[in-house]
Order: sequence, then C-alpha cells, then structure tokens
Amino acid sequence: MLRKMRNILVMLSLTFIGAISAVSLGIAYAGGIRGIGLLGIWFFLTFGIVVVLAQLIPAGIILASFAGTVFTSSRKTELPVGTA
Repeated sequence: MLRKMRNILVMLSLTFIGAISAVSLGIAYAGGIRGIGLLGIWFFLTFGIVVVLAQLIPAGIILASFAGTVFTSSRKTELPVGTA
C-alpha cells in the first residue's frame, strides 16, 4: 500500500509541476520572449512559483493550527483567549 501511495504522490507532484511549467511557458511566450530567453524565463517562473508555494503551504498550516489553538480549548473547564 505504501508503494502505491508513493507512486500516486510522485505522479501528482509531476503533474502539478508540469501544469505550472506549461502556464509559465505560455506567459513567457505571450510576453514576447523567444529563443533561449524563453527557456530561462520558463525555469525562473516555474521554480520560483514552486519555491514560493513550498514556503507558503507549511506556513499556512502552522498559522491555522496556531489560530485554532488560541481560540479553542481542548478542555471543558478552560476558556478560550479573549472570552473571559
């Protein structure tokens, strides 16, 4: 089961990067970039977006879990912050 899940995750990751790459290539081509410059801009846009998403997704998860921890309590006798 673990091997199947890993294969699915790899396929989804490659599809995601491929979709970003295609859109980046389209944006660069529509912007009038031709030749070897198109390849450079394509790499810059594609991996720039991937790096930004790789930072934003974990940061969003941490922020959401922090907000959930602050405003809800796990014990019945505790009050959440700000309602006292």
